[in-house]
Amino acid sequence: MAIPIAYNLRNLAVRRTTTLMTALGIALTVAVLLSVLALVSGLRTAFRSTSNPLHILVLRKGGTAELNSAITRDVYQDLKVKPGIAVSSLGEPMASLEMVTVINLPSVDSPNGMNVSLRGLTLEGVKMRDLKLTRGRWFQPGQREVVVGKATSDRYPAARLGEQLRFGKGLWTVVGVMDGGHSAVNSEIWGDLGQVSSDFNRQDGLSSVLVQATDAATVPVLINSLNDDQRLNVKAMTEQSYYDAQTVSGAPLQALGIFVSIIMAVGSSFAAMNTMYAAVARRATEIGTLRVLGFSKASILFSFFLESLLLSVLGGLLGCLLALPLNNVETGIGNFVTFSEISFNFQVTVPIMIAGVIFALLMGAVGGLLPARMAAKKEILIALRET
Repeated sequence: MAIPIAYNLRNLAVRRTTTLMTALGIALTVAVLLSVLALVSGLRTAFRSTSNPLHILVLRKGGTAELNSAITRDVYQDLKVKPGIAVSSLGEPMASLEMVTVINLPSVDSPNGMNVSLRGLTLEGVKMRDLKLTRGRWFQPGQREVVVGKATSDRYPAARLGEQLRFGKGLWTVVGVMDGGHSAVNSEIWGDLGQVSSDFNRQDGLSSVLVQATDAATVPVLINSLNDDQRLNVKAMTEQSYYDAQTVSGAPLQALGIFVSIIMAVGSSFAAMNTMYAAVARRATEIGTLRVLGFSKASILFSFFLESLLLSVLGGLLGCLLALPLNNVETGIGNFVTFSEISFNFQVTVPIMIAGVIFALLMGAVGGLLPARMAAKKEILIALRET
């Protein structure tokens, strides 16, 4: 015969102060874990949203990022006529030669400045991306004009519409703000390829080529063709693969957050264990009465164990509520691949909250098993004598 769950709920309600204090300890642990998972999820979303399944990024062989790659214009001319590259409505190959570097700008978080990615490209390269212009207009070829990502405009006061940035050989006017959804494009500054490369004395030492394949089946064939061409000496990969590699930026924070959460979980488990041991000590007479009424040792063990799980579920739900305000909060983190800041939003998703509740259940299980076992082992007469 099983003990009704209402019995456990009543006991948690009667000991409301102890219940809330223990649940709060579990909640803080869960909130820390969810915050870290939400950060990493947001970072992954930013990089995943940047890529197009038909896009292939071409770097110099040996290059690990656009920042340390060098593609010449001659290589670009040979590369863009490769079979399998899509053609635009004007009959031109959909291949964008681009230059990437970093500039330093003071941000809302760092008056001393942070590195921001500057991308030089043509308007054809802009058209290859799924972007919308929220304010202003696109830069004009041959002019010192730039368009900034929405996150860059928000986080860097000098990069707002109508302002002027000083880099390269002079002043550049911000003429537009672009929005790439949740993508990493929002953390970049774009300008005309010819003007940007000239200002940085890199007319022929550019960074990468972005090409678009005709269809999904052509993507691996085109990648192999580019990688096998000894004349080009390039390394081609899907755009998705390139940005997936950049999620390494969040790995140290994720490892540190999980480590802190585990340390806190040990303390929370002991708190839950202490609460349940105290409950067993105070309810010795109840336990004896339950045995007299015919409830088995197994039923008592399960009942007290279930009570610990209910306590941990409460803590897990409170932890989700504590972490929920972080959802969609914008922040930035240094990208160890591009040596620039990447802006993104915390993503407190349903799977992450479910993971938090499961984590809380594990703490409750660890903290409740021994006290439940102690309650089940109490002899009837001894339990009835205890007060």
